[in-house]
Amino acid sequence: MALEKAGGSILAAVSTRRLDDTRVLTPAIDHARLTVTDQRSPTVFDAHLDAGHLWAVIVTLIVVVLCILLHYEVSMRLWRSLERARGTLRRRFLMLSFVLFATHVTEIWMFAVGMVLLAQHPLAGSLEGIATLQFLDFVYFSAITYTTLGYGDLIPTGPLRFITGSEALLGFMLITWSASLTFLEMQRHWSARRER
Repeated sequence: MALEKAGGSILAAVSTRRLDDTRVLTPAIDHARLTVTDQRSPTVFDAHLDAGHLWAVIVTLIVVVLCILLHYEVSMRLWRSLERARGTLRRRFLMLSFVLFATHVTEIWMFAVGMVLLAQHPLAGSLEGIATLQFLDFVYFSAITYTTLGYGDLIPTGPLRFITGSEALLGFMLITWSASLTFLEMQRHWSARRER
């Protein structure tokens, strides 16, 4: 608007043929320069955290910490149980597989609950791609995010994207952690077999 006003002053000076009159032309040009330089694009440093973003960060941190603690505790107890377990390899690996699977499913549901809590806040965004969202839609979205599968049929909007990115990273880490634990148990079994 201010630029239009300055442009109007320049046009007025041109239309009245007073281009040599610096009293009219110079202030209009200076005003146009100031207006253009003052209307810069906002940068990331100009942004502030609104309530939706703050809520997303808090919920994400809580869910991430709870998932890491859960995975650590389950992994440590499972490892100790496998050390003491007597029985066949099949029994130990079934126990390992079922417990780790249940742990991952629990973590997926924890993220789904976090997303539902975020979606309740009007400024925290939601999932797009389905007309009416049910809780299991959030569980489904959480599962494809946690496993980094990402079909793309549901799309997070707004600050909800923060928990989504965090879940993908943490899910990849925790799945790798479980794979490492499984490998260590296999290695322990192979070493024990060679010693016999």
